[in-house]
Amino acid sequence: MHAPRRSFTLQQAVADSGPLARLSALVRESAERLAAVQPLIPPPMRAAIRPGPIDENGWCLLVDNSAAAAKLRHLAPLLQQALRNRGWDVVAIRVKIQKRL
Repeated sequence: MHAPRRSFTLQQAVADSGPLARLSALVRESAERLAAVQPLIPPPMRAAIRPGPIDENGWCLLVDNSAAAAKLRHLAPLLQQALRNRGWDVVAIRVKIQKRL
């Protein structure tokens, strides 16, 4: 006889898996970081920027085009300081161009 199958939500599955829980926390933190610095980014640029991965080398922001990337690289020291003021230890901010599909 088979044991009855138990169902659970995706959130429960992620929480029960160490690696997935860590990945979920990093995704959430990346979005929180972007929300924290968004007021420092010119309004017309905001739609072109998405939160990217966080790793031991820093935080990555994904942008739609090279013009937004150049401006964001110029703003990076200001954004980094704002994040530090809010308690995040940001080693570096990387900017990568990644067009939306």
